[in-house]
Amino acid sequence: MVLENFDTLLNKYADLIVNKGIAVGEDDYVLINADIEQAPLVRLVVKNAYQSGAKKVVVNWSDDIITRVNYEGQDVDTLTDIPQYKVDEAHDLLDKRAKRIALRSSNPNALKGVDPKKISESQLASSQALEKVRNATQANVVSWLVCAGAGEEWAKLVFPELETTEEQVDALWDQIFKTTRVYEENPVEAWDAREATLNEKADFLNAEQFDQLHYTGPGTDFTLGLPKNHVWESAGSVNENGEIFIANMPTEEVFTAPDFRRAEGTITSSKPLSYGGTVIDGMTFKFKEGEVVEVSAEQGEETLKALINDNKGSKSLGEVALVPHKSPISQSGIIFYNTLFDENASNHLALGQAYATSVQGGAEMDRDQLEEAGLNRSNVHVDFMVGNGEMNIDGIKEDGTVVPIFRNGEWAF
Repeated sequence: MVLENFDTLLNKYADLIVNKGIAVGEDDYVLINADIEQAPLVRLVVKNAYQSGAKKVVVNWSDDIITRVNYEGQDVDTLTDIPQYKVDEAHDLLDKRAKRIALRSSNPNALKGVDPKKISESQLASSQALEKVRNATQANVVSWLVCAGAGEEWAKLVFPELETTEEQVDALWDQIFKTTRVYEENPVEAWDAREATLNEKADFLNAEQFDQLHYTGPGTDFTLGLPKNHVWESAGSVNENGEIFIANMPTEEVFTAPDFRRAEGTITSSKPLSYGGTVIDGMTFKFKEGEVVEVSAEQGEETLKALINDNKGSKSLGEVALVPHKSPISQSGIIFYNTLFDENASNHLALGQAYATSVQGGAEMDRDQLEEAGLNRSNVHVDFMVGNGEMNIDGIKEDGTVVPIFRNGEWAF
């Protein structure tokens, strides 16, 4: 590493993850899912967690190369056979209300060329086996955080113009530290201030309770219904014990769930999507009566179609998020090929599962009640970016009143 004060910055990042991201307290259980390449950061996170009072920290490692070899070497039946011990462990950690950290650093093209059927069926089997955990997480029963570490192959894709791997990795760490406010003297206070700003936007939207959103822009003329009593959320979330956590670092969004039954028109993506180890780009979706009826992509179309056609609920939407075009990540001009970052540079939507907390009382509703309220139920949740500097969004009330929300990619209020 040649990045100045890297060890100090990594320590500050670990502290931020533990004490602001998931707010570890006395006797908490903590689960970390991370790529083996991020061992130095994970060690610091584990140490910080225990210093903050954690009772036990569990680390699950992954490795892009081994993951690819497993896909190539195993047949579909083997890939979809989810061992019961893995399910039992996941349920045990859920029962203990383990706070969850997903540390992302994978190569976005790690599985390029692998049979999409193997990927989609394997991910579907895992999602179904761990449905209880997934639903609990998306209902904010437990605190959870998605964050990132700089991986070599990922850094090469983001910064191909830099000559050495070390320069590329340093450049990616630099962006991670900038966007998560690690360079601030007190990152936790900086996050508190950002939360307050985003909360103002969410409060306005919650008070208005729009019935629909209408998007217009290049390749886009799209109307999306919103459920009654929907809730716009921002950076901070609250678990079942009333503890505040940050689900994404970085984050610049205000989000809610659409009514999955009411989506009409055409919308075009504005940034690439990395899904299933494959980069998908140049996407166009046509919706009718809430479902995707036509889809195309300039790159990765086969993987995109497998996502939509092979998963329950994936033809409908589960999230709508608003992010100004001049967000810090957008202004960097960098395409990260990582949803955690790219979604915070752009308005985005998500195919699949809605968060239960996106309607009033949703965390206490069962599956049927959530569907009746308009929240999509699915075994996937995949964000794709649609915002740009020419996008306009109007909020439409039940009486037909139109209120500008975005003009030329920026907040209109």
